[in-house]
Amino acid sequence: MRSKLPHHGTTIFTVMSKMAQEFDAINLSQGFPDFDCPPRLRELVAQHLNDRKNQYPPMAGIAPLREAIAEKVSRLYGFEADPETEITVTSGATEALFDAIQASVGAGDEVIVFDPAYDSYDPAIRLAGATPVHIALTVPDYEIDFDALSAAITPRTRMIVINSPHNPCGSVLSRKDLDALAALIRSYDILVLSDEVYEHMVFDNQAHSSVLSHEELRNKSFAVFSFGKTYHATGWKLAYCVAPAALTAEFRKVHQFVTFTSVSFVQYAIADFMRECPQHADELPAFYQAKRDTFNRLITDSRFRFTPSAGTYFQLVDYSAISEVDDVTFVNELTQKHGVAAIPVSAFYESKPATRVIRFCFCKDDTTLEAAAKILCTL
Repeated sequence: MRSKLPHHGTTIFTVMSKMAQEFDAINLSQGFPDFDCPPRLRELVAQHLNDRKNQYPPMAGIAPLREAIAEKVSRLYGFEADPETEITVTSGATEALFDAIQASVGAGDEVIVFDPAYDSYDPAIRLAGATPVHIALTVPDYEIDFDALSAAITPRTRMIVINSPHNPCGSVLSRKDLDALAALIRSYDILVLSDEVYEHMVFDNQAHSSVLSHEELRNKSFAVFSFGKTYHATGWKLAYCVAPAALTAEFRKVHQFVTFTSVSFVQYAIADFMRECPQHADELPAFYQAKRDTFNRLITDSRFRFTPSAGTYFQLVDYSAISEVDDVTFVNELTQKHGVAAIPVSAFYESKPATRVIRFCFCKDDTTLEAAAKILCTL
């Protein structure tokens, strides 16, 4: 059988989580919390589960949830999205990213992504018949090189994928960056796919700059967000996409044949929780900054070197003072011999550079972080 993705195997997240389980290692690799979602949200899920909310909801998502999303977008980003024509609930952010790409690009098109890039972008582009064009972010700050971006744009460029706060790097795009992007593509017929699933995890008194708050970019963008990240419930696989009506219409054409709709009673529960407890999302930056600071303090005396993450719940570290082996070999040894699992950053590059940088996930209980740090400080 001829493979449609001959250069892609099992994702690094699956590989490392499986390895962590096999070697009974502390899993700081895959990005999921080891603490539970809010008690009130769990109560609402049980309430709606037992209230016969178990059949197909509308394809685009239940109206109360789309309306709650519109209220949130208005409050945070000053954009009045139409819940009927501009908001779609999806089965996870990966589905939303896939739908947006499939709806927008095809054979002969090019899509620009920035390396290190989240690993679902490239295969989704290739499955659409388009060509991914990889541009490296600048090191060590992991920022967009706008001169390189300008040089990469061709008449075939159909979409640019941005990710802020950035996985795996933790870097954050500013309003100035969005202004530069808007100016660069102003004269082109280019769409933007903005992966903003870590929107509530921006630290050090900085604010998240969404394409939805940008008067020019929001008219040509798909913006993707995640309930799983916000509510510590990644296993629920519930997310949403906000886009102009014309783009949403095409997005939904794909969505209806990928998952059609998403789990019903959880949608009702989240709609209620968003209105009852808006403070949950508002408090997330401080909550996760405290996690970041705790983890970084715990490994300060180690031989890892790092700059504190500006966003997400990931921390990059350089292990050059510990070992000269490549990052894949290092994380394998770290997991199998020392009992802490991480992600090699080279997995997020098309070119697979010889980097000595790995990614740790700090969305864990403090006891987990303490146990991992105790090991890391011995290396």
